[in-house]
Amino acid sequence: MEISCSGITDGIIEDRFGAKGTEFTYGHMPSRSLPLKITGAPAGTASFAVIFDDPDSVPPCGFKWVHWLVSGLRKTELPENASQEDTGLIQGANSWYQHGIDDWKKASFYGGPAPPDKEHTYILTVLALDFVPVLRTGFTVDDLMKVSKDHILAKASLKGRYSPKA
Repeated sequence: MEISCSGITDGIIEDRFGAKGTEFTYGHMPSRSLPLKITGAPAGTASFAVIFDDPDSVPPCGFKWVHWLVSGLRKTELPENASQEDTGLIQGANSWYQHGIDDWKKASFYGGPAPPDKEHTYILTVLALDFVPVLRTGFTVDDLMKVSKDHILAKASLKGRYSPKA
């Protein structure tokens, strides 16, 4: 299985998908989500899960910042800004919840890159699952991993770098 993203060019996440963009929601959270295309999913795939996170956030924040969670995805393609426009997406709460936004419902969308200190490398991961998880809007990455355990048929990741706002 492979994933591609036209919003990541030569390993760089385009400005509009993060803090250097022009679209924001609550707590000045960057809101224009990355487009995504999945190919070569294994036989038996019933749904996909999406995790977009920032391992480089551990030193400045003390934890791995989660920017976007999607569960129960049955499509192999998400257009740009699907997080805000596709009302059928089941999205989990990102790390902006309790770190700029105090309402988990408002943080259950894409919250783009906004590195506080230096250029960070972000990881966009798609899991092919043999079932459709029963998760509700606002689920956590821990919730997703717990229900997905022993159901992951394939995993594909893509990295992209993003620099702080000047």
